[in-house]
Amino acid sequence: MPRFDVTVAGELNLDLILYGLPEELPPERELLADGMRLTLGASSAIVAHNVAALGVRVGFQTKIGDDPLGAIALERMRDGGVDVSSVRRAAKASGLSVILQRSDCRTILTYAGTIFELTLDDLDVAYLSDSRHFHLCSFYLQRGLKPGVAELFRRMKSAGLTISLDPNDDPDDAWDGIDEVLKYVDVFLPNAREAQKIAGSNNVEDAIARLAERVPVVAVKLGANGAIAQRGSERFVSPAVKVEAIDAVGAGDSFDAGFVSQYLRGADIETCLVYGNLAGAFSTTRPGGTEAFRDREYREEFFRMHAKGQAI
Repeated sequence: MPRFDVTVAGELNLDLILYGLPEELPPERELLADGMRLTLGASSAIVAHNVAALGVRVGFQTKIGDDPLGAIALERMRDGGVDVSSVRRAAKASGLSVILQRSDCRTILTYAGTIFELTLDDLDVAYLSDSRHFHLCSFYLQRGLKPGVAELFRRMKSAGLTISLDPNDDPDDAWDGIDEVLKYVDVFLPNAREAQKIAGSNNVEDAIARLAERVPVVAVKLGANGAIAQRGSERFVSPAVKVEAIDAVGAGDSFDAGFVSQYLRGADIETCLVYGNLAGAFSTTRPGGTEAFRDREYREEFFRMHAKGQAI
């Protein structure tokens, strides 16, 4: 029996979220926020943390700085039940994202730090392949790892794992290099904008259809409109879960965690979509992408109440 249900390799950093800023941010002014939260960030880390909170055995690999920010991030992962025994430390500052959260939008400023440092040579493939499933996030952001992703996926497939991929945004807006890795992917998890950029289409439904010709399962996140999935010619739709949201930081990554948790249990696509939407909505009820998942009683009560309304 494999040691893990899912392994994740990727970036790990903290998010510093500032709330209550003015809509306009003029230069050379000292602008005041009325709220602040330091949370576990990074798409890869959020997925690993939250899928572990949903009862999945998770192993995680990254390269993190040998500094206080890195130590806090690792502690949060351990507290969340994620195995970080194979994480590598580097004599460099850890990454950090500063999120300026406003009423209807947010600005994300990221210092990459060790995020760009992780390469295929840093990964213990035996550790990662001792699992049933492998998940990767932030394909474009992980500049050191990106050239080796196709080879990494090939090795995971050779070991018998299924693979899911969330590309996340491309900071360079180039959207290149992903074609060679999609042939190994079982579940592709972009949002609407990412799906259209990668498929080369201005229409999300057309983009989904194009991607479904290349990947067995495509699940696209539509924010307040829920999610759509396609498997072959079958199309599935799931509405969003209505909650009082604090912020949407990590909501898409939490969707991934919910979807993958059910995919690993052999659930049908409709159920995977429902759990993706539940997890995504749940994450928005507390600051950042993982704070809601740290409270076991709160998490169980939310899923119990809302799952009934979603007809699982």
